[in-house]
Amino acid sequence: MASETSVVTPQRFDEGFRYADYMAQVNVNKDRMDSFYENFKVTPENEASLKELAADPNGPTKMLVLGEDWCGDVVRGLPVLARMAEAAGWDMRVFPRDQHHDIMNEFLKEGQFMSIPTAVFYTSDHRYILHWIERPEVADREQREIEAAIRAQNPDISDQDFGRERRARTSAKAEDWQQATVEELIEKLQRGIAG
Repeated sequence: MASETSVVTPQRFDEGFRYADYMAQVNVNKDRMDSFYENFKVTPENEASLKELAADPNGPTKMLVLGEDWCGDVVRGLPVLARMAEAAGWDMRVFPRDQHHDIMNEFLKEGQFMSIPTAVFYTSDHRYILHWIERPEVADREQREIEAAIRAQNPDISDQDFGRERRARTSAKAEDWQQATVEELIEKLQRGIAG
């Protein structure tokens, strides 16, 4: 969890990649990420909520994202976070997780997992607001249900075939989970700045 002694100083934040620069150096899944970015649009209602959050004196104006291009959750989620930043007018900076373990260690899932993407929100004067990890709650629940169904239907499935089947089934949920990301983050930020 972020602390008064965070390694993410305003100067360190500024060292992160802007989205276009991050995408220019992506080696894996670039086409999929570009497709998600091109096809995802923030709804007018959600855009209004994001702008309202950004206008609040205690609201977010900066978002740091930790990610890696090989991670399915990042492939699906980072383009959505970029679209949210554009809609809100946030300064978004991307840090490759595997080169920035010191930052990642401040935002471990359940205090132990280096889960990504991780989005960290700050005010204009760099006060930490909150962070969000990996995927929306509905995606967590539905992914567990998908995994259980695959195992129930084929108890002897190999790890490779299990992974392939899970990717196929979760891909069908991508658009719903992307929209859920926006809605969940708006709700969390509204609660976070309300006190």
